[in-house]
Amino acid sequence: MLNRLAMFLLTAALAVAPSCKAISSLIHDGEVVAKFGDHKLYRSELEEVIPNGTSPEDSVNLANAYINSWAKDKAFVDIAQQQLTKEEKDVSKELEAYRQSLLRYRYEQRYINERLDTTVSSKQIEDYYGSHSESFKLERPIMKARFLNISKDSPNLAKIKKLMSSDDVADVIAADSVAFNSAFRYRDFSSAWIDAVKLAAEFGVDYVQMLSAREGQFIQMPDGEDKISVAYIVDSRKAGEIAPVEYCSDRIKDIIISGRKHELLAGLERDLMEDARLKEKFVIYSK
Repeated sequence: MLNRLAMFLLTAALAVAPSCKAISSLIHDGEVVAKFGDHKLYRSELEEVIPNGTSPEDSVNLANAYINSWAKDKAFVDIAQQQLTKEEKDVSKELEAYRQSLLRYRYEQRYINERLDTTVSSKQIEDYYGSHSESFKLERPIMKARFLNISKDSPNLAKIKKLMSSDDVADVIAADSVAFNSAFRYRDFSSAWIDAVKLAAEFGVDYVQMLSAREGQFIQMPDGEDKISVAYIVDSRKAGEIAPVEYCSDRIKDIIISGRKHELLAGLERDLMEDARLKEKFVIYSK
């Protein structure tokens, strides 16, 4: 009943409001939007979950979802208060442990943000790759490719296929130009390695099915009754092979930066403990 009343008030207010943010006029006789037992939900709390510019319909949906979620939480709080023992309701230790953990985390983040060097050179990436290359074996094939989706009766099909398979930069540019005016889609993935899954998505099939249609450097598959999809494979690596360094560079950069974070925190921990011992703040008493 309470939910229905709340929704009626919400709907009525939003229907006549000149702004989608007019939640403040939900209730005219006070701050309360809903209540559950002794708990009250105030309109200021509800306003916080309704973003500016939200449509009336979405505002009602968001408000209704929040009110119902709030009521469920209060229902659990009430039953817990009734049925848990005094000891079970005492969460002071857990709260203190969480507070300390949160304070530590926030300080660590500040410490890292103030000191972390996020610059990773190409040489550092190559050195790491050279020392850990076995860690970069491919789980799936990767490739560099050019993709075309065009009418199977297009007079430019053969021309674009020839141009897109050329090693001449001028021909590749020409392929893009011709395809722009006659193809449904043309994608050039030849400048960077991509997962076979990404190319297969262009065909609308899984990558195993796509690769089964490969003949030489071309993959060609029908797309419905009237279209055809074609990919020219510029280069490729099989699953199980070690990935090229350029394909791993972002991952290696993240690994290096993560290592630096760990070193900063380990150093901070050592410094704090050493300082505490020197100042005799930290003492272990013999048993």
